[in-house]
Amino acid sequence: MTDLLKVLPHFPTGHYASLIPALEKHQVTTSDLLTLDIADIGKRTQLPLLDLKRLSAAVLNALHSDLGVSEQDGPKKDHEAGEDDDHHAGVKLRRSPADLQAQWATISTLDDELDRALGGGIPKGYVTEITGESGAGKTQLLLSLLMAVQLPPPRGLGRPALYISTEAPLSTRRLAQMLAANPLLQQQQGDEGAPRPSLDNILSAATPDLESQDHILTFQVPVEVARRNVGLVVLDSVAANFRAEFERSAGQGQQGSNMGARSTELVRLGMLLRDLARRHDLAVVVANQVADRFGGGGFNSMSSQGGPPPSSLRAASTPYHQQRSYRVVPSQESPLASRSKPPAGPLPAVEPSSSMADQLPRSSVPEELGPPPPMLPPPLPDSGPPPPPALMLDHQQRWFTGWGDDPSMVNGLKTPSLGLVWSTQIAMRIALSRAPVYGSQRQRLRYDEEEEGDGAGGVPRSAVGMPAMRTWRRWMKVVFAPHVPPTGPGVQGAVEFEVTMGGLRAVPRQSRKG
Repeated sequence: MTDLLKVLPHFPTGHYASLIPALEKHQVTTSDLLTLDIADIGKRTQLPLLDLKRLSAAVLNALHSDLGVSEQDGPKKDHEAGEDDDHHAGVKLRRSPADLQAQWATISTLDDELDRALGGGIPKGYVTEITGESGAGKTQLLLSLLMAVQLPPPRGLGRPALYISTEAPLSTRRLAQMLAANPLLQQQQGDEGAPRPSLDNILSAATPDLESQDHILTFQVPVEVARRNVGLVVLDSVAANFRAEFERSAGQGQQGSNMGARSTELVRLGMLLRDLARRHDLAVVVANQVADRFGGGGFNSMSSQGGPPPSSLRAASTPYHQQRSYRVVPSQESPLASRSKPPAGPLPAVEPSSSMADQLPRSSVPEELGPPPPMLPPPLPDSGPPPPPALMLDHQQRWFTGWGDDPSMVNGLKTPSLGLVWSTQIAMRIALSRAPVYGSQRQRLRYDEEEEGDGAGGVPRSAVGMPAMRTWRRWMKVVFAPHVPPTGPGVQGAVEFEVTMGGLRAVPRQSRKG
């Protein structure tokens, strides 16, 4: 079997030495042995069915023993209720509900309202992403977590933190400012015998390129985490090195191969971070950038009644053998789809001649059995009818990107970097958004020119002034998470916050504007 020793390293393969070579030759995995019918495996490998049943039972028992769910010795099962209760009373669970509840821990954001929106804070054992545009407060939230993880439970883990930077170095001046201005950190410093948050408990490392980032995460970070009992690993940001490696140096004709290589590296990075969080029981938080989404939101591709757009209706009324000769183009495209397309060539700058006019179709309706016009792209292979618009990425991404879920918002939509591949590697996504607040500028009076023969001054004619931006409003929302439901469409259920000297602070509801 191809992966038996990876799944069960201590499985006694010597008893089944005559079966394993044939199973490896036909690429039968452990999952195939347990899920497929024994008769189908026997036809595929030409092995005795009885021997295959014995091997399947042995693998199943070994998996039960390895996972701790094997049956223990006890009274024989009886159909009566009393006998059944006595039988289950002798079975001991690996973890009791109290143990599972005690195992759950989160890292506070140093604000009760923000913690309530996050279901208690940032959970340990998972990979959490904080995404948003520049200036939305991502780094400020990460710095708050670096200080909060040092607090004792329930606000923290009482453990140090590790900060890995891919762009700007760690801002120790801002950390010292938070430590001196935040009341929760000041209160903890006054408690005798309690661990005090300090900049000495924050480790930092810089990864200027993807090669050094991979080396540090693979070899150095696990050793340092085990040595210092680190409770939080922060990567700020995850998209910087991938953009520099696969986009800026990408030449023409290599975009497809670069996207494939980048997807492989993203899956590998997600596996490293998840294994790090699960094995060392810590929280992994990464910051991600966003890109502008052109063409509107996901609702633009669907009608107000929830039906497909008119273009798809016209395609549905066209015979199927004509649909195969034309490519259905969605009404909008994601950044991933736009990057994977080759650059369009320039249009010919010549006027049509008489020979070209003879080749043009006589009617706007294409002939049913005639060949396609020469200017059209070649027909696509027969892959069936196009998928429904509701299954397209442009429509589905409103549920996992954090933008586009509000039908009233059609401008200013964003998409987290690294695309759908990276979205499948994280367990929780927090989106930070912002909007400018404009106010009336100090008005300047404009006077008419003095009339001839009038010694009086000019008369004020109008007040001229342009609206000026006063400040920013910021919101935080949960896009998806394993322990808390999503916030909801738009910023209706999002928590508005502001950046203060001591970190992030939620804005009281009664003082929120509009």
